[in-house]
Amino acid sequence: MKRNLVGIISVLCALLIAVAFSGCAAPPPVEPIKLGAVNPLGDITGAQASKAMQLAAKEINDAGGVLGRPIEVIVIDSELKPEKGAAALDKLATVDNVDVFIGGMSSGVHMGEIPTLKKYEKVTVWIGAASHVCEEALEGCDWYFHIHPWDYLQGESYLEGWTAISEQNPEVKIDNWFWTYEEGGFGTASYAASEELYKDWITMTGESFKSAALGGGDYSALLEHAKDYNPDVFVWVGYGADALPIMEQAKAIGFAPPLFLGSPPGWPADFGESPLAEDVCLYGMWAPSIKEVSTVSKHFWDAYIAEYNEEPATYFCPLGYTNVYIVADAIERAGTLDEDALIAALEETEYASPMGEVVTFSPSNIIKHQGVRGQKILQWQNGEQQVLWPFEFATAEIAYPFPSWEGR
Repeated sequence: MKRNLVGIISVLCALLIAVAFSGCAAPPPVEPIKLGAVNPLGDITGAQASKAMQLAAKEINDAGGVLGRPIEVIVIDSELKPEKGAAALDKLATVDNVDVFIGGMSSGVHMGEIPTLKKYEKVTVWIGAASHVCEEALEGCDWYFHIHPWDYLQGESYLEGWTAISEQNPEVKIDNWFWTYEEGGFGTASYAASEELYKDWITMTGESFKSAALGGGDYSALLEHAKDYNPDVFVWVGYGADALPIMEQAKAIGFAPPLFLGSPPGWPADFGESPLAEDVCLYGMWAPSIKEVSTVSKHFWDAYIAEYNEEPATYFCPLGYTNVYIVADAIERAGTLDEDALIAALEETEYASPMGEVVTFSPSNIIKHQGVRGQKILQWQNGEQQVLWPFEFATAEIAYPFPSWEGR
């Protein structure tokens, strides 16, 4: 019995050793498809966009990946500095060996990144940068796809939207505007483009300021000038860090124009909780209320909260999610990472986005591949961003005029 048992054990050990050294060994891990993102992680726009990119990658990988390979999103912080953004692209290209560039935010940063993008000429699908100056620098770069609308496209959509709102609500006056804008590439170019676009439509004047995101934060003098101007519409173009200080300083001097309009790429996550936010108008590609009229937006909203235990607070959040899905879908349809095939697949994009609209690419004034061509007009009401226009996405009527501070 003992000899038989020893023999059986010996045979089993031999079989196990044979299996261990046979062709039954586990296959090597599959190399991921790498997407390299550059976002400002210290700003809510970049932080939430990056999280949404990772969420999209997780969903795609849970569904089997792309071409049988997982998607990996590598994010580097631009710190809202052009030189940091350029250095990040260098690292992504040479150290991380990414397949596609994605991201980012800020026209001023992007101007510093464009020479590096041109050096590598990788397929690039970008969600930020509104300045037409960036578009001019990208002429002839057919490997570049831009999702965010350029400033003049935004301006055209605002003109259309405010005209429609004032026609539907004759009490809403939009003849005289006072602009304040951050002194960097984003604000300055936005004001210049709007000044040219609106010259036959409205009367407008403006002053620049140093954004709190870049060490500024004192708006008192220009707010006094705006109060003296007595505009129908007051609009500020800056970053999320400017939002609450501008409102606090406007309240301090009793400045309450009929339309108080903010235009940052992202708002502070808790801005709606402040009584200062009530009836402030804003521009955006998305608002949380769109989840009530879009199943794609509802899925994104629920999935993001489940993953991160926080609510999306900026439209760059669904833009980041859209960024990854558009690239992954194009790679799957191309069947390869070959540049020409991938560009051709991206040109055929029809992505039903959480912003509400279907994203496609077509030529703008200069570049060949422009995605979204306008923004929405929104308003903070009872702590929530409501859509005023386009009317097919509308979730509320406009509250007008902006109430006096004493009446709140």
